[in-house]
Amino acid sequence: MVERSYRGLVWLLAFVGFVADQASKYGVFRWLYSDQGFHQGEYDLVPGYFKFLAQFTDDEEKGAGLLAALKTWSGPLLPKVNHGALFGLGGDYQHYANGVFALVSLAAIIAIVVWASRRTTARDGLLCTALGLILAGTLGNLYDRVVFGGVRDFLYFYLINWPVFNFADCCLVCGAFLLLAQAFWAKPAPADQAAEAGAPALAETK
Repeated sequence: MVERSYRGLVWLLAFVGFVADQASKYGVFRWLYSDQGFHQGEYDLVPGYFKFLAQFTDDEEKGAGLLAALKTWSGPLLPKVNHGALFGLGGDYQHYANGVFALVSLAAIIAIVVWASRRTTARDGLLCTALGLILAGTLGNLYDRVVFGGVRDFLYFYLINWPVFNFADCCLVCGAFLLLAQAFWAKPAPADQAAEAGAPALAETK
């Protein structure tokens, strides 16, 4: 009997999540960019509760080439970025935080790829979904750290003044909750059940 594998789900979610994250960031920052010198643009998605908020600095890109083009696609002024992690953790140490968290992200990507390559992981749909979402969020924010020197955030739940976040953060949080749920719900096969499964094969060899 062929075992069902969900490994492809990891790579699919990682790819779709990464593309959705970058498309939303580039799209919103370009859409809400102002040529009038304003340092932010916003759009109330749910008035009184939730908005898109694109913030910009006074800095302009001085370089040229592909990297410069990627950084200035929304406009000449560079986006304001979060140098820390989720909810701004470590953001006060911007000279070190971005590099540290970039290395942490790279290590997490390697760990997830190795984890997803295991045969036992491939048989668990919930685990593969969690790993795919976490990989998507990690890749999305790592791209920002490499290209922009920090993470672009634009989702703002201002009813309770929640820290500004992005689609990659949503993937990370949802993936973490699914991983936690999988840890509680997953039950290893009992030893006697595994022995019974191996018994027919053993009998066939006699």
